Amino acid sequence: MSRIAKMPIELPSSVEVVINGQNINIKGSKGSFDYTINSDVVISKDDSSLIVKPKNESNGKHWAMAGTMRAIAGNMVVGVSDGFEKKLELVGVGYRAQAQGNKLNLTLGFSHPVVHDIPDGVTVETPSQTEIILRGIDKQVIGQTAAEIRSYRPPEPYKGKGVKYAGERIIRKEAKKT
Repeated sequence: MSRIAKMPIELPSSVEVVINGQNINIKGSKGSFDYTINSDVVISKDDSSLIVKPKNESNGKHWAMAGTMRAIAGNMVVGVSDGFEKKLELVGVGYRAQAQGNKLNLTLGFSHPVVHDIPDGVTVETPSQTEIILRGIDKQVIGQTAAEIRSYRPPEPYKGKGVKYAGERIIRKEAKKT
């Protein structure tokens, strides 16, 4: 069983935390977050750390929710202080990406271009035609956006063509022999 809920969240000096009942507001150099903590969990601020505890320590479900809320609050602290980044690579002849404002134009071998709307709070860069970099303060939104972009053309196992995460290893299959 994980003991993640028992670990305090260390707060950098540039991060401010305001706790108002079940609402938590975290502000940092990259932005700010508002979040409502689950009613089974109590969060408190110590000198330079946050402590998450379940309301009922004998209930296993409350401990599980405390671990979840601790992970979410920890990601919020990292997001407002450092930010998150996800890199995608396009592999294939003619596969291209181009960022235009809050839209990402993709050429993925279809008969039409694919235009993906980027949600608020996420910035997209295309340093080259085959690289996509997503940046923001919300880890969940960045991961979801990257998964949606990858779902247009996931990497296939024979030639490895498609949209993949940077560093993702594609397990290749051997072609059919005649």
